[in-house]
This record gives sequence, structure tokens and C-alpha cells, in this order.
Amino acid sequence: MPPIDTAVPLLLLWAVIGYGFGSIPFGLLLTRIMGLGNLRDIGSGNIGTTNVLRTGSKKAAALTLLLDGGKGAVAVLLARAFAGEDAAQLAGLTAFLGHCFPIWLRFQGGKGVATFLGLMLALAWPVGVACCLTWLATAYFSKISSMGAIMSAVAAPFWCLLLGAPATAVLASVLAALILLRHKENILRLRLGTEPKIGQK
Repeated sequence: MPPIDTAVPLLLLWAVIGYGFGSIPFGLLLTRIMGLGNLRDIGSGNIGTTNVLRTGSKKAAALTLLLDGGKGAVAVLLARAFAGEDAAQLAGLTAFLGHCFPIWLRFQGGKGVATFLGLMLALAWPVGVACCLTWLATAYFSKISSMGAIMSAVAAPFWCLLLGAPATAVLASVLAALILLRHKENILRLRLGTEPKIGQK
């Protein structure tokens, strides 16, 4: 373990790198490159996968899901390889924050679900797989993307404890709380029964 006087700057460096990866707005970039219009003017205006799907392009939505998840995973894996587990968890957190609050978009980003799943897969792959399956099963049966996201996030800390990754449980809890906050309007609509279903504009 590096001495404190070098460990802190190293952690800060990976926090910045993680934020940089997370803040790349793939959904916005892909829809522009593919000629699908300004994502900010479509549906909810969100830059994430669910709103990209509202453009009618499943290809763009799939690419957004993979790239938003990938940037979280890459941030974690690079930080772990070069600076250890503490840096990996910090990079994962800041990658998530970068997606939700990108400086390039005046801190108006996505809700972080794909990035969350990607970084969980990189931090502890059994937990990540369990979270992905929780999202898929919930979304499949409810036909509501936000329901899948919420259930996956809430289940994450429990999956960490059940699947032998207790060191990741704290981070998972923090991310779950942030995801719930980012979905507060969705939660209200779910209570009112007005939350749109997957693919619905």
C-alpha cells in the first residue's frame, strides 16, 4: 500500500479519471451521429438508453446501453489495475456521478442505470450479473424500465452480501440511494399508475 502522502493524490487522480469516463454522453452523441435528432427534444430529454429507444432505433439504444455500461466498467478496471481496490471503487462512484452530472452538459445527465450495472460487473461480476438479471426480470414482467432499474439498485447491496462481496456493499448502497433520487419522478408516476411502458413515447 502506498504511503498516505502519495495515496491521496493517486485516489484523487482516479476519481477525476472515473468522472471523465462517466461524463461521456454516449446516448446524445450516438443519436446525433446516426441522424436521429436531438435527444434533448425527444421523450423525457434524458440521455440514457430508455430515452434513446424512444427515437425508434433499437440499434442506437443497444449501443448506448453497452457504451454507458462499458465506461463504468473501464473506469473500475483501469483504476484497479493501476492503483488497487480503493481506487477502483472510487472511480466507479465518480464514473456514476459523471454520467448523472456531466460538466459538458451543465450537469444535466442521465439516471446512471447502465453505468451502475457496468461498474458492478467490473467490481464483483457475480453481483453485477445478479443485478442485470434483476433488472431484466423486473422489466420483462412489469414492462416498465424504471421499475427494473429501481429493483436492481435496491437489491444490489443484498446481492453483495449474499454473493461474497461485502466490501462492495457500502458503495452499492450509496449508488442505490442515488438511483432512487434520480428516479423520484418515476417513483411518483409508478404510484399514480402513469409511468410509461418500455418503448412507449
